[in-house]
Amino acid sequence: MKITNMTTYLLPWGSLFIKLETDEGISGWGECSPMGGHVLQAMAAHTLKPLAIGGNPFDVEVLWQKMLLSPYKLGPSGAQSEAISGVDLAMWDIIGKATNKPVHQLQGGCFRDRVPIYYSYGWDGKATVDDVVRIMSSQVDQGFTVLKLRMNYGPLRGEIANDPAIPMMKAIRAAVGDEVKIGFDANNGYTAHKAIQVGRYLEEHVGLAWFEEPTPQYDYLAMAQVADALDTPVSAGEHEYTLWQFRDLLLHGRPDILQPDLVKCGGFTEAKKIAALCEAWSKPIVVHNTQPTLGTAASLHFCASVSGAMYHQEFTGHRAELSALFHNQLEFKDGYLYVPQGPGLGLEVNEEKVKETAVSVI
Repeated sequence: MKITNMTTYLLPWGSLFIKLETDEGISGWGECSPMGGHVLQAMAAHTLKPLAIGGNPFDVEVLWQKMLLSPYKLGPSGAQSEAISGVDLAMWDIIGKATNKPVHQLQGGCFRDRVPIYYSYGWDGKATVDDVVRIMSSQVDQGFTVLKLRMNYGPLRGEIANDPAIPMMKAIRAAVGDEVKIGFDANNGYTAHKAIQVGRYLEEHVGLAWFEEPTPQYDYLAMAQVADALDTPVSAGEHEYTLWQFRDLLLHGRPDILQPDLVKCGGFTEAKKIAALCEAWSKPIVVHNTQPTLGTAASLHFCASVSGAMYHQEFTGHRAELSALFHNQLEFKDGYLYVPQGPGLGLEVNEEKVKETAVSVI
């Protein structure tokens, strides 16, 4: 089998879908991170496509290494790895369809056929405390038993005066009761001093399930200070793209929970190596994921096939504009997403609808 063509579809909201075609008539679909869609599309279409064409998708490790190492001067910590992710997922989708097996079977088996998920809400900078409480309470009513508030601060915010996170977290706890677990994501927004201060306050007054990315992603020493100071588990990993970065994160940042993102870190091929590294360090995995279709399907197959991914995984909710691009949907029930059992990733793309919706096709 040979890859004969690659087509990239950039959607209006930033999602980038990648389609691979083969000489045996089997096609596969993947997805890239939505950060900088035009950049990722150019990377995939102009840099990775010539490297993939003519290759056998079953030689996925060979092609992955080729896509990483041939254009290595472009740098793997971002657009290169994110574009490779979409191609890698598409290759595994092809392999699954060619063998008539779901990807999780090809990845080593199925530890679980459903994955508990938590609802993840990102503050837009405008929503009031009452707005946030209303949103979170509605998700508990839909069956979620774990919630996460993301502040979307970004690095270099540092010592935030009148931090809105504190009243929001307290109000959420008061509204949903003590049985619901609540995580908090600073999105890299605090100094080590501020993160420790906020973390200790939330431990005492809210009851914090985990504290995600408390400090800038490039400052592993600051993260280690926070992880050492708090009883609450600290999590990180969405800004690491390679096995080597995860090694350094474990060595120097010392988080308690690792969070690879399959549409960022190079797809299944690299994520499984990261999972082995986490196993060696006895660190649990909580997949980072904000893409509710192909990205979520990939995450479910990954979580099913990795023993250390037994905790609640991230889910930002269904999006009607994305769901319309597929003939079938992922199954959600009682706070769980069910692992797709169809061949490949298990989602059937409505290609005509994708073509109609895309703002750029290369």
